[in-house]
Amino acid sequence: MTSKDKTFYALAAAFAGAVTYAIVTIFLRTPAAQLAAGGLAQKIVYAYVGVTMGIYVTGGACGLASAMYLVRPSETANAWARAGSDCAALFGALVLCGGLLWHKKAGGVYWLWDLQLTTTVLSVLVYWAICVLRAFASEGVAERRFAAALGVMGTINLPIIYYSVQMWGGKRPPVLREGGAMDPSMKPAFLWAAISMTVLLPGLLLWLRSRLHLLAASLEHTWQEALTRGLVESSDE
Repeated sequence: MTSKDKTFYALAAAFAGAVTYAIVTIFLRTPAAQLAAGGLAQKIVYAYVGVTMGIYVTGGACGLASAMYLVRPSETANAWARAGSDCAALFGALVLCGGLLWHKKAGGVYWLWDLQLTTTVLSVLVYWAICVLRAFASEGVAERRFAAALGVMGTINLPIIYYSVQMWGGKRPPVLREGGAMDPSMKPAFLWAAISMTVLLPGLLLWLRSRLHLLAASLEHTWQEALTRGLVESSDE
């Protein structure tokens, strides 16, 4: 077992322990919120906040790796850019699904034309567009550069999501915003959920996806080299 494998298993064990403790704390030690905030459904928010921050982590990784690929193309930068877009698309889907359920319970409707929600959808659509492009387009230089440009564009939109509430307000139920109240017993639940969903889970998924894409690129390179040397026959023949 290599040192990287040991680090990965330690990270996986830490995530398992943290998320288990967070679940126990959320459902057994924290009170249900007022009906105006969603009642029992408000417990979605504990994971929702952490997963939302996970978009910033994974989207930031995608944007940074994409910018590095545009400046100096490499398989490592491409793998991390692709891993970041994959994970950001996943976290975005979780945020939208969790948010819709919470809004329905707290506000009576699934969707509010809230600026933060709208900008979040735009960013998630960008990351899903990258995933679709990567899945169905060839792995050429032009396709990779276009995907990297989209990754940078999606990351540029992330600060707009965060600052939209401070600048223009919002329509969502107050939990951590100005005017929202937090019981002291809720703070440990938020802390452990944030550690699990913002730090540990994005790190695990980014590591797994980047290694997967690096292995796939290495396998493709080996296959092309074998074809060039005539060691194998092309499947098209």
